[in-house]
Amino acid sequence: MEAMAQPKYKGKRYRLDKPELLAPAGNLEKLKFAVHYGADAVYIGGQKYGLRSNADNFSFEEMKEGVEFAKKYGAKVFVATNIYAHNEDVEGIESYLRSLEEAGIAAIIAADPAIIEVAKRAAPKLEVHLSTQQSTLNWQAVKFWKDEGLPRVVLGRETSLEEIATIKEHVDIEIEAFIHGAMCSSFSGRCVLSNHFTDRDSNRGGCCQSCRWKYDLFEDGREEQGNWISEEQQLMEQSLAAPSPFKPGVTQIPLFQQEDNQFTMGSKDLCMLEHIPDLIEVGIDSFKIEGRMKSIHYVATVVNVYRQAIDSYMADPEHYVLKPEWIEEINKAANRPLNTGFFYDTPDHEDHIYEPEEKAVPYDFAGLVMEYDENSGIAVIQQRNHFKPGDEIEFFGPEGTFFKQKVGSIQDENGQELDAARHPLQLIRMKVDQPLRNFDMMRKHKGS
Repeated sequence: MEAMAQPKYKGKRYRLDKPELLAPAGNLEKLKFAVHYGADAVYIGGQKYGLRSNADNFSFEEMKEGVEFAKKYGAKVFVATNIYAHNEDVEGIESYLRSLEEAGIAAIIAADPAIIEVAKRAAPKLEVHLSTQQSTLNWQAVKFWKDEGLPRVVLGRETSLEEIATIKEHVDIEIEAFIHGAMCSSFSGRCVLSNHFTDRDSNRGGCCQSCRWKYDLFEDGREEQGNWISEEQQLMEQSLAAPSPFKPGVTQIPLFQQEDNQFTMGSKDLCMLEHIPDLIEVGIDSFKIEGRMKSIHYVATVVNVYRQAIDSYMADPEHYVLKPEWIEEINKAANRPLNTGFFYDTPDHEDHIYEPEEKAVPYDFAGLVMEYDENSGIAVIQQRNHFKPGDEIEFFGPEGTFFKQKVGSIQDENGQELDAARHPLQLIRMKVDQPLRNFDMMRKHKGS
C-alpha cells in the first residue's frame, strides 16, 4: 500500500509520549495474553461494581497476580467500577477500593460521583478515570471533571475526531477513546432494554445484549379495534394470532410471514485500524479495545495488530504504511461487519445491523506453544481445539511472528503417535517449519 495521507489533526498528549494501548481482560489468562501481545495496560472487572457481571472477573488474589505479571512488561492494570450505584450498592465500596489499592491496581474506571468521591478520599493512590458511561462529549464537561481532580476521561463513543481536537485544544487532560470493538446501540451504554425484557439492570452489570436479539413486528388484533377485514384475511389472521405478552386480553398478529423479516437493533463493530495516524495526531492518550467477554484468540490477535500499527507510525510517521496483512488479521477475529463509528460522521442505516449478520469467527484457536527446541525444530503445543495431521494451520505471535504450514505427525508426551489432537489441554509434540516462542499461538481455519 502507498504511504498514508497526512492527518489533518494536531493535538497534544500531556503525560504520555505515545498513545497507550489499553486491552480488555475478562480473566487472568486473558490478562497475560493481552500484556504479552503488546498491551500497555489492561482493564479488568472485580467481583463487584462492574458492568460485566457475566465475565469471569477477578478475585483480589488474581488481581495481585495480574499486577505482578503486568509489571514485568511495564504494563498497568485498571479495574472497572462503573456501575450506577443504588443505595444498597454503596455499602462496602470504601473497603473494596482500599483492597484494590493494596493489590497494586493503578486506576479505577468509574461513572458514579459517589464512587469517585469515595475513591479520592479512601484510596488516594488509585487514579480515577471517568467512565464512558458518563457520556462526556464536550470540552466544558471534560474541564469540569479535570477540576474535580480526575487525570483522565473516557469519552462517550459518540464523540467525533473534530470534537476530540477541540477538547484537546481547551483542556490539558488525558483522553481515552474506544477505537475497536462492539458499539452499544444506546447512548454511551446507558440502555434499559435488559431491564424491560429480563429484569436485569444493564447499568449494574446485567446487560444481556438484547439489541442483538432477533425481533418481529406485530400489531394488535384488528377485530378488537372494530376494523372491517375480509373473511379470508380474518381466517388467516386468526390462525396466526397469539396472546400479547404485554397487553392482557389482547391478541397480536405478525405483520410478516414468520422469520421472513426478523431484524436486530445492533450496530456494526468499531474498527479504526485504517486510521491510526488520525487517532495519534489528534492527541488521544489511550486507545481502548472493547471486549472483556471475547476469547483469548480475539484479544491476542487484535492487540497484536494495533501494537504493530502504533509502533510503526511512531517510528516513522512520514513513511507510515498500512499493511494489508494487518487488515487480514483483524478479519480473522471479527464476527460482525466493521465501521468507523462516530469518528468521522454520524452513523446511518448502513452502519446498523438490521438483518442478522453475525458470523462465526473464521478461525479456531487450536493450540498454544509451551516449548520449542531449536536443535530439533520440535514444539510442544497445548491443545485448545481439535486438529490432526494434514490440517493447514497458522502460527502467530508478538513482534510479527507469522507462518503457515501443514500439520505433520503428532505425538503425545510419551512419544505415542496420534491420529488427532482431541483432548483439551493435552500436550502435543510436533515439528514446525520456523522457530517459535512460548505464548505463540496456533490457529486453524474452520473450513479446513
